[in-house]
Amino acid sequence: MPFTAVEIAQHLDAEVLGDATLVIQGFAPADRARAGDLTFAENADYFARACESAASGIIVEGVQAAQAVPGKVLFRVKKARVAFAKALQLFFPEPAAAPGIHPTAIIDPGAKVDPTAHIGPYCVVGPHVVIGAGSALDGANHVGAGCRLGEGVRLFPRVTLYAGTVLGNRVRIHAGAVIGADGFGYVMEAGQHLKVPQVGNVIIHDDVEIGANVTVDRGALGPTVIGRGTKIDNLVQVAHNVIIGDHSLLIAQSGIAGSSKLGSYVVLAGQAGIAGHLRIGSQVTIGAQAGVMTNIPDGERWLGSPASPDRQAKRQMVATVQLPELLRRVTELERRLAAVAVGAGQAG
Repeated sequence: MPFTAVEIAQHLDAEVLGDATLVIQGFAPADRARAGDLTFAENADYFARACESAASGIIVEGVQAAQAVPGKVLFRVKKARVAFAKALQLFFPEPAAAPGIHPTAIIDPGAKVDPTAHIGPYCVVGPHVVIGAGSALDGANHVGAGCRLGEGVRLFPRVTLYAGTVLGNRVRIHAGAVIGADGFGYVMEAGQHLKVPQVGNVIIHDDVEIGANVTVDRGALGPTVIGRGTKIDNLVQVAHNVIIGDHSLLIAQSGIAGSSKLGSYVVLAGQAGIAGHLRIGSQVTIGAQAGVMTNIPDGERWLGSPASPDRQAKRQMVATVQLPELLRRVTELERRLAAVAVGAGQAG
């Protein structure tokens, strides 16, 4: 859908440099942009390439461009990456799901589905489920008994919600995710593993997005909780009774063991793991493949396995790189000492 430069500027909260009446037809990276397209430049190198491209409009950051560029319309914004995201939403809006229930869906008579919700093919909605306005189940979703979905929720195909799961407003869960499966709880009795019943649930607050094939286990007693605005990448494991604060980021293949508590604005990088019953403060960053075995205070950065504060971990990494040379030198010193000892023995 085409937009004038003025309309785009209003959407991006941008200052226009150039022809404000220009019509922009689409959005593309600089190396693929054609006449009529909008592109973006977050640094001087990107800006130079954008100016050489066929794009008609360029999103620029701050004072990157002090004046108009001939043949281009500039959209000056505070943060080019933020404007980039907003521009994609403008030119590539997510298709709206039509209200209604597909004839192949199985809806329990005791469920309450808002008339504006969309229930796709082969969905199963259990008893006492509540589905809010504008929510959409794409297809082959299973929503267990007593689940509550807020407004504007989106379940992509094959998402499973076990009984009692609670989703806030605008929660998005991608294909294959399983929310509310039993936590991994067993005790030893008579040489066998006796299952501990998992009778809690999962509570996911507003504006959370969960990636494909994520697993979030129900609590053993009480809930597993994911805070408002938190984003979870694909293939992440969140164990029973974990509590995650607001606006945190969990990157692919990371995992959190049972009953650990994370503050707000935590970043857990790819394949990082957190042991059980730990306390991770707010605004903590944990590096990729780190193995966290102890509590971490607010605001710290930890790396390595076992994880330690970043400066300490970096010193250890440098020392590890130097080990082969150190071993060579020690071996040489041992050889020399042995030769000296032999010489002294012969002299005696």
